[in-house]
Amino acid sequence: MKKTILAVAVALFAIPALPATAQSEESYPSYIQVNGRAEEEIVPDEFYLSIVIDERESKGRQTLEQQRRDMIAALKRAGVDVEKQLKVADMSSEYFRRRTSAATAQYQLLLHSGAEVTRAYEALDAAGIQNVSILRVSHSKLDEHKERIRLNAVRNARANAASLAEAIGQRIGSCFYIYDSNNDVAPIYYNNNLLRTKAASTMYDTAEGAAEESLDFKTIRLNYSVQAKFVLLP
Repeated sequence: MKKTILAVAVALFAIPALPATAQSEESYPSYIQVNGRAEEEIVPDEFYLSIVIDERESKGRQTLEQQRRDMIAALKRAGVDVEKQLKVADMSSEYFRRRTSAATAQYQLLLHSGAEVTRAYEALDAAGIQNVSILRVSHSKLDEHKERIRLNAVRNARANAASLAEAIGQRIGSCFYIYDSNNDVAPIYYNNNLLRTKAASTMYDTAEGAAEESLDFKTIRLNYSVQAKFVLLP
């Protein structure tokens, strides 16, 4: 057994060592490190609104069911496809010391343009439903936009590397490192009281008579950056 171990040890020591310079050149070639960026603003086509109806707001004059019927009628007048665009988000009831219950229902409404939001706000306000707010805005093809812009950031990094390499009389080879540290899209926040006021005032242009306008919503800004390393060639 000892002879076998000794033979193996001798064989290992007999392997010639590679020159240190050759190892360094192979492992760490000349390279260029650059950043690539791409950004774009897209107009949202999904507006998620929260609608809350509460028996307490009517001070007992209307039941929850009556308010629900008024809400649906108002949305239909605004051109909303209630069956497809409106869904129940939450229903609950609170119990008070007087041993009476006040029912509350929350709905989520999906709209597809600023003009639709304007009409919905105005119709609901006319029906006495004022607890309306914007939950979030998005785009139906947001993932596709994100992927395209991320790839544009990588292409921008390659273009930057090629331009810098050309300035020193060299060219770039393969990319051996890409770092993508991007997070998801930052949420967009709105002042719902201000939007409600705008919705009420922009339905009709007092100077022109009856020209309907839509609310101006913020665009969704997609901004991506990557870091990349490319081999430098003579």
